[in-house]
Amino acid sequence: MSVAGLRRAARETVSGLPREFWWLWTSTLVNRLGAFVATFMALYLTLERGYSASYAGLVVALHGLGGVVSSLGAGVMTDRLGRRPTMLIAQSSTAASVALLGFMVDPVAIAAVAFLVGMTSNASRPAVQAMMADIVRPEDRVRAFSLNYWAINLGFAVSSAGAGFIAEYSYRAGFMAEAAMTLFCALVVFLKVPESQPERTPRNAKGAAAEPEVRLSTVLRDGRFMSVVGLSFVVALIFQQGYVGLPVAMGTDGLSSSDFGTAVAVNGVLIVALQIPATRFIQQRDPRRLLVVSSLLAGYGFGLTAFAGSVAVYALTICVWTVGEIINAPVQSSLVVRLSPAQGRGRYQGMYTLSWSAAALVAPLMSGLVIDHYGATWLWGTCGVLGTVAALGYWVLMRGLPAEEKVTEVVAVTAAEAESDAASGAPQGSVERAV
Repeated sequence: MSVAGLRRAARETVSGLPREFWWLWTSTLVNRLGAFVATFMALYLTLERGYSASYAGLVVALHGLGGVVSSLGAGVMTDRLGRRPTMLIAQSSTAASVALLGFMVDPVAIAAVAFLVGMTSNASRPAVQAMMADIVRPEDRVRAFSLNYWAINLGFAVSSAGAGFIAEYSYRAGFMAEAAMTLFCALVVFLKVPESQPERTPRNAKGAAAEPEVRLSTVLRDGRFMSVVGLSFVVALIFQQGYVGLPVAMGTDGLSSSDFGTAVAVNGVLIVALQIPATRFIQQRDPRRLLVVSSLLAGYGFGLTAFAGSVAVYALTICVWTVGEIINAPVQSSLVVRLSPAQGRGRYQGMYTLSWSAAALVAPLMSGLVIDHYGATWLWGTCGVLGTVAALGYWVLMRGLPAEEKVTEVVAVTAAEAESDAASGAPQGSVERAV
């Protein structure tokens, strides 16, 4: 493709999205640019504080557990308090807890605050996803989620390198930098992002809501959606092996930590380079086939790791499962929104977030158990099996999914649309759009 063609593709990918989305996107990018704790927690505890590797592992696990605990609670807050208040509370609390963690010395206090950081940093995710679903037109959601995922990876790629230099100077400075950038995210949301939660369903003459209220029990009884959550957990288990099973396997092959860093950097580079071009390809394709293909690419991409022995071959296997990741992330996020009622998006997004948080906890246990008892080859074979199971699950699950154009939902009106409505005399607040 020519340079002019690439420019046109990029322009088409980013055009037509509401202004509020770009402020939310900016907040996400800044948040990931400041990601220090999750990246350097283990090194901080072992090198800076002198604690054992087992204690560092415990603290990292508690950080992940905090994310699991907050997923559902944050989803409920998103629906009850609203998207904007939930994000402000979560980001402000994250800034405070991260700054506090930088001054903790006692091992019990460090563990407790790390758990708190995990809770608060994960609490904004259901609100961000729900707000994107509110403000972006249904036909643009795959594109919006893809751009958001691109921002997450771009921010992480830059922060990983920058945080390394900061850590050489002062780990505490890294904590303070993350706290400041997270507080800046809250400021962006406060100043630029209006509440987007759809108006509650009006009550009838008897005082009862026209539609039943969405509770957590409603989500749990939604068989199709909970099946998506289960399949998401399976896929997340596979992708997590890139950060828990892969470094161990490369170490047993005699490769160094720098070799692992070189190989896994391919993942971030490919996502940053290909996510936007890939968006044009996937946004008009059948989501069922995309999810099937992405699951197979993930499972068999990791399965091919069994045949790797050099950095170059490991990098090639990473290329395979990274393509699966590029396809899976925006398509699955769009599917979650499609299956979620507008008034219950927070709870549904919270349950979806839980699947990834739980996988982040289970994956290290899974990889350690399989590698210790059976060897790394069995781990990669298991990934292949899990990818096949997920692909079959998506194929069966989505066979009866209604066509998008037959569904109607309420989507929040952007500020520009509201001005247009006001000028034309149309009612303001929300508008029904075909999905």
